[in-house]
Amino acid sequence: MTERFDPLSLQQSWPAPSDPRPIVTFGAGSIVGDAHFPAYRKAGFPVAGLYDPDTEKARKLADEWGVTAYATAEEAAAVPGAVFDLATPPNVHAGVLRLLPDDAAVLIQKPMGSDLAAATTILTICRDKNLKAAVNFQLRFAPMMLALKDAIARGWLGEVVDFDAWLALATPWQLWPFLKGLPRIEIAMHSIHYLDLIRQLLGDPNGVHAKSIGHPKHDVAQTRTSAILDYGDKVRCAMSVNHDHDFGRKHQACEFRICGTEGAAYLQLGVNLDYPRGEPDILEIRPKGGDSWISVPLDGSWFPDAFVGRMANLQRYAAGEDAELVSSVEDAWNTMALVEAAYQSSGAPATQLQRRP
Repeated sequence: MTERFDPLSLQQSWPAPSDPRPIVTFGAGSIVGDAHFPAYRKAGFPVAGLYDPDTEKARKLADEWGVTAYATAEEAAAVPGAVFDLATPPNVHAGVLRLLPDDAAVLIQKPMGSDLAAATTILTICRDKNLKAAVNFQLRFAPMMLALKDAIARGWLGEVVDFDAWLALATPWQLWPFLKGLPRIEIAMHSIHYLDLIRQLLGDPNGVHAKSIGHPKHDVAQTRTSAILDYGDKVRCAMSVNHDHDFGRKHQACEFRICGTEGAAYLQLGVNLDYPRGEPDILEIRPKGGDSWISVPLDGSWFPDAFVGRMANLQRYAAGEDAELVSSVEDAWNTMALVEAAYQSSGAPATQLQRRP
């Protein structure tokens, strides 16, 4: 008898650590209160406290969540047995990592440094200190993405030959004031999630064609990106990203279309459509042998549930319960190399048109 597609059978969560260790967070920005701490509370992961050089902001967030606000970075780094959670800007990562005890478990906010050279420095620090270090590419752990990966692994799409990412939305960049003045924004801070996920599903591309630009209505370095990833003659992979489609909800979109030789998947990434409140995530699959699209009931969403899975894998790896550290710094460096290639492509001249004689 032919197997019947059962959407409820798809994996959507990561196993919990049997004995979670206390978490110490560096940084008190919006992402901590909107995603990190809600996820850790939902999962029952203990949070010991946080540190931020802005002591007023740190104390306010610590009071909201009932945790300790450490007076110095050194005090935070000295918490015994902690798993360290770096929710810090990319130019700060290396300095914090140097403070941590050797052999510590640490989660590093993406991107892994401001550019590939910085990522290489971070990789060297982690190697020298023998850190169990992962980068917070938590989109891999969103329930919809775990389910998609499981469906692909079980053959419900056949061989994946098309990947489209299409975003047309209005992103509130003002929530992240540290971005102002940075030379690299859209790919390095946002679309890096999609490039990392594409690497997980399709492997490393041969190269990339990309153009990333700003918008005349604001001073953020880049907010619009078009990119084509080169996977040879069989797989087509493209991203169209516009964070300035600020004309009301109608006709906005944040979606992936993934097509295989025998089936296909459609996903909506709801959090981006009304960040940080968000709309529901959506996963629909037309499976091999089927004649209609089937909705996959999702047990959670990208925010905050992906942050649960991301921390669970790190905690389990540190305890010897998981054999693989997903998005380890060794693997994340390759995502940074793809980001670097995209920026190099964006800065290079396009193929010129020939002029009529």
